[in-house]
Amino acid sequence: MRAQASIPSVFGRNCFGNGFEILPGIRWFMRDRIRILVIEDEPGVSMMMVYLLTQAGCKVQTAWNAKRGINLAQTNEFDLITLDGTLPGIRGFEICRRLKENPFFQTPIVFVSGQVCENDVQHGLELGAADFIKKQFEATDFIFRILSCAKQKSDFDTVTATEGATA
Repeated sequence: MRAQASIPSVFGRNCFGNGFEILPGIRWFMRDRIRILVIEDEPGVSMMMVYLLTQAGCKVQTAWNAKRGINLAQTNEFDLITLDGTLPGIRGFEICRRLKENPFFQTPIVFVSGQVCENDVQHGLELGAADFIKKQFEATDFIFRILSCAKQKSDFDTVTATEGATA
């Protein structure tokens, strides 16, 4: 079942089998709650993403415009940022470029965008995005891809902290 702009359309057929029994299986690797920033201007899509991610055990904060998204990303520590590629005003590609130009910014960015061509995916990945998810995604695929990218950062942070402690 494909994800739509509203929560009821996503869960109309109970796409997770029996309730959310698949989600506890995801949580086994999460020592702490994964902190995710969702930068999305469409309220229905934002609400759906927040719902899916919180059900997977994540702590989610939202920004409905580029300016607030950039501010939150620069002033808070997140394990992952989802970013709409077609925000009004400042496009998602420009936000990604601005954040990634700081060499100390290590938070993975995953584009979640509806208007996508192959050049957009390539451009986003060249800017440093960890993944590019096309809207009209499957709910379980979305969660697994997001958590996989966040887990990679968590693993990197653990290795970096361990190396720092032994130096």
